[in-house]
Amino acid sequence: MAASFGYFAWLGAVLLAVYAASCHGEEDANYLIGRGMFDMTGPAGEINFMGYANPSQTGEGIHLRQFARAFIISDRDTKKSMVFVSIDGCMASQVVTLKVLERLSKLYGDLYTKDNLCITGTHTHSTPAGFFQYVLFDITSIGAVPQTIDAYVKGIVQAIQIAHDNMQPGSILMNSGLLLNASRNRSPTAYLFNPEEERAKYDHDTDKLMTVLKLVDANGHGLGMINWFAVHCTSMNNTNKLISSDNKGYASLIFEEMMNPDTLPGKGEFVAAFAQSNEGDVSPNTMGAKCIDTGIPCEANHSTCGGKNENCIAFGPGKDMVDSTRIIATLQFEKAKELYDSASIVLEGPIDFRHSYLKISNQTVEFNGTTVHTCKPAMGYAFAAGTTDGPGAFNFKQGTVDGNPFWNAISHFIADPTPEEVACQHPKPILLPTGEVTEPFPWQPSTVDIQVLRIGQLLIAAVPGEFTTMAGRRLRIALHQLLVQQGWPDESQVVIAGLAGTYSDYITTYEEYQDQRYEGGSTTYGPHTLNAYIKNFERITTDMIKGTPSASDPRPFINTHALNLYNYPLPVIRDSAPSGSCIGCVSKDVLSAYTVGDLVEVQFHAGNPRNNLMTDQSFLTVERLINLDQWHVMYQDSSWDTEFHWDKHSIISSESTATIIWRTTPNTPAGTYRIQHHGYYKPLFETPKPYTGTSGNFTITA
Repeated sequence: MAASFGYFAWLGAVLLAVYAASCHGEEDANYLIGRGMFDMTGPAGEINFMGYANPSQTGEGIHLRQFARAFIISDRDTKKSMVFVSIDGCMASQVVTLKVLERLSKLYGDLYTKDNLCITGTHTHSTPAGFFQYVLFDITSIGAVPQTIDAYVKGIVQAIQIAHDNMQPGSILMNSGLLLNASRNRSPTAYLFNPEEERAKYDHDTDKLMTVLKLVDANGHGLGMINWFAVHCTSMNNTNKLISSDNKGYASLIFEEMMNPDTLPGKGEFVAAFAQSNEGDVSPNTMGAKCIDTGIPCEANHSTCGGKNENCIAFGPGKDMVDSTRIIATLQFEKAKELYDSASIVLEGPIDFRHSYLKISNQTVEFNGTTVHTCKPAMGYAFAAGTTDGPGAFNFKQGTVDGNPFWNAISHFIADPTPEEVACQHPKPILLPTGEVTEPFPWQPSTVDIQVLRIGQLLIAAVPGEFTTMAGRRLRIALHQLLVQQGWPDESQVVIAGLAGTYSDYITTYEEYQDQRYEGGSTTYGPHTLNAYIKNFERITTDMIKGTPSASDPRPFINTHALNLYNYPLPVIRDSAPSGSCIGCVSKDVLSAYTVGDLVEVQFHAGNPRNNLMTDQSFLTVERLINLDQWHVMYQDSSWDTEFHWDKHSIISSESTATIIWRTTPNTPAGTYRIQHHGYYKPLFETPKPYTGTSGNFTITA
């Protein structure tokens, strides 16, 4: 029954698309294409952010909302479909992916499955955490956060539904080009461990290549754009407490604003995804790492200042982190637009895919003529040191290959690494033997997703972690050589889609691993991890080419009981305002008049934003008076020029305030404006109730 249901769901979409094609006389389009995006913003208050593992980086509002961007591409001949989703989140996770698949199964039967659904994250470090079933990734969020998981799942599913419902005949054009000034290697000493003859093949120590797909309808009109470019979304640093999609998310918004004029963010038909690639050692902080106390460059091998790592911080090109986000986003947008406008390589050929669950902690490979194996997961000392994008604490250092008796004693309270594991992970000194711990549930994955997707002469390798520059190059070269050997044209292209399916931390080359920088200390499964991935990506790619099924290890067990037991935070009990005031009442009003370029600010007594995530809505609106009696919404909390700040007066207080900031620009139209704050407040023993607060009217003049 499920199979027939999935077929009829697909058939319905096809019949609508074919009818549309026949109306325009454009039956020769290569594929059926659908695209959609939807709000997936998590809780905007009291939830730790995923990425920096900084316990003090807890959300207090929104700068940019999170969106899921989905693309469905279907082969008109074989009826095979693939779904590529890029989310404004730190990464994909198995629990989110499996919950998405459960909902898609109810909607479409077996049309969209683990085999042809690929979910990837942009790797922003400024969005809510708590969406994993592994302890290590939920520590700073104090457990799983059901509200985050639900928001992510609902947003992804809704984006896919929108894409499914608007499938139409179209074509895909591809283009590639170099973007030189938007990234920098943050572990250049480790990169130098790679063989000199290998490094000599490349002009740069990071991948500068951006690959763009231009999706158009049967008449050549733009439907969407996907690009892959390797750079971390760490322009917003670990002091930021506003939800932000960072440089890639803002690049998407700029592109979508250009293609969807006069629409609010997330509301247009054209969808632009700035997807992640092999960004493991690639930073957007192009000014490099400096000692914040002296201004001189940090010591290179260990990224320290006076022997300590905490003061060694990398800076972006802007005057602050927001400005740096804007600059790196704009650079990516401009290159993507150039490549989109000049794209001419037409993708032609079948849609195909393969997926496999891989027990990466138990793989054997050949290395230098001997048989070696991967290891149980474990994190090294350099993992705790953090990176120059976000240093760790307790004076851990990158480049550490020797343990410390004190920290060894502390870590052994968690578990003792076996002698076999110590030898397997060498030269990594094990700080956290996560593979030895299973309570309250596993600390890190032992089984991960690997996946390849084909669109004509393009192969997408969806990797479950952060490949460094050279690790990604080796995977791409191995797969390209395999494709050519199997009869694909030399011009075929391989792209890496990073942080897909689940998250298994970093993947360095064997040589980089020896240096034990942060990336090496976070290469979970030991020095031969990359070779194990290459071997298995070659395996499933060969299966796809030959038309045979791919072998798979058992699906990871998701302990939903443990997730429900160990979750955070406690529910909101009550919201209140000071005596004589009310929730939604203005506590600090706007001025009566401003000049373009001024910053407008207003403050309200507020409810907790966890009461309602305002999905596909907004905690704020900036409105302009039209025709004397009609207010037109100009900006929302998804807009670059606004900020929504939420401040709880104390941990035990039921009172909080919402501060809304609007940065006007020279292009702001003159006129009369107001700002509204929307939300929900929680009365004691009752369900949350909606409220709206309104500022005084004010004018903007040139």
